[in-house]
Amino acid sequence: MEILWVLIALVMIGFVLVPFMRRRRGMIEQVPPGHPDAADPANYGFVRQEELDVRMPGPDQDLLDVLDLVQRTQDYRAAAQLLAGTEAEGEVRWQRVQAFAGAASLELQQRPGGVSESPGGQWLRVWRAEQPKDAGGAAVHAEFLVQQAWRTATPGTDEFRIIMEEAKSACGDAALLAPGDPIPYIIELSVARGLAYSQPEFEQLWLKILDRAPAHMGAHLAALHYWCEKWHGSRKLAYDFAEAAAARAPQGSLLAAMPLFAVFEHLPEVNLVSGFYQSEVVTKAIHGALYTVHAARPDDPMLAHVRHLLVFFLVRGERWAEAMNELIAVDGHVGALPWTLSPDPAAEFAVYRALAVAGYEANGGSPATLPH
Repeated sequence: MEILWVLIALVMIGFVLVPFMRRRRGMIEQVPPGHPDAADPANYGFVRQEELDVRMPGPDQDLLDVLDLVQRTQDYRAAAQLLAGTEAEGEVRWQRVQAFAGAASLELQQRPGGVSESPGGQWLRVWRAEQPKDAGGAAVHAEFLVQQAWRTATPGTDEFRIIMEEAKSACGDAALLAPGDPIPYIIELSVARGLAYSQPEFEQLWLKILDRAPAHMGAHLAALHYWCEKWHGSRKLAYDFAEAAAARAPQGSLLAAMPLFAVFEHLPEVNLVSGFYQSEVVTKAIHGALYTVHAARPDDPMLAHVRHLLVFFLVRGERWAEAMNELIAVDGHVGALPWTLSPDPAAEFAVYRALAVAGYEANGGSPATLPH
């Protein structure tokens, strides 16, 4: 396999990328799109880098249509209608709340407003003012405040705490408007991480979510962050949390892939161990996630999240054909871990895709042998 990596590196230098690993999650320099030496993803039916959608992990055409309409007209009513018609306990509602909040936050960042210009995201403020009892608008506002805190302030500062305290209050307001809705409490998981809830406080919050949506994977992923070593837990606590979730996962639930996310959250800053991605811990987590993906419903809204992370681990583990199979399923959308940790998610995804193609071809694969 060492020889294979050397061959891939030589190919990438003149063909796709410079094989220079950056940081712990493997960000790699790439030949820019349009460069004459750049690989053509169309050979495999893949979407070109510049056309990759960074907003979501997978397709949700209704959400895209409404987002475009809201941002074009600055009228919130289509967003309110879409959320009102989305199942409260499901993963889709959580993803849509995040998407609307993220859109408003990005608008505000791009257009902070001034003497002659109204600030971006004005439609969300109008939504809250005109429909203060709308549970969907309240949830989006709470998530917007959380995203603003992480986006614009530094954890531990007074500014960060002030925004997070406001977000906590907004979560409470949203919960009162929809007592059975888990979303306000899922949003508060991020507040709990930012404000350093004690473990008993966090567990009380978590029980409220389990009472409403015990198999909600988005909630489990948000809670995992709290238990990680870099926040308020440890590697053991995070692994225990992920493995417990996997053990009690209903048949076909993607919760069984939680250990892979726990492994990802505790990757070393610098990996000096040869074969780390073929180690027992990593291999076991990959196999669990692969089994879960194959057993899950094809329309499970969290499926793309697991597949994206699998691409990362399968490429790192030199499991080229399996990586290509996952790429076929997720190509086109890159709004998921690990790509969203990069300043340019599309470029990061495209690099791993190129590595998978190179490894696949070095082992005799071609567009003709790739199943579609």
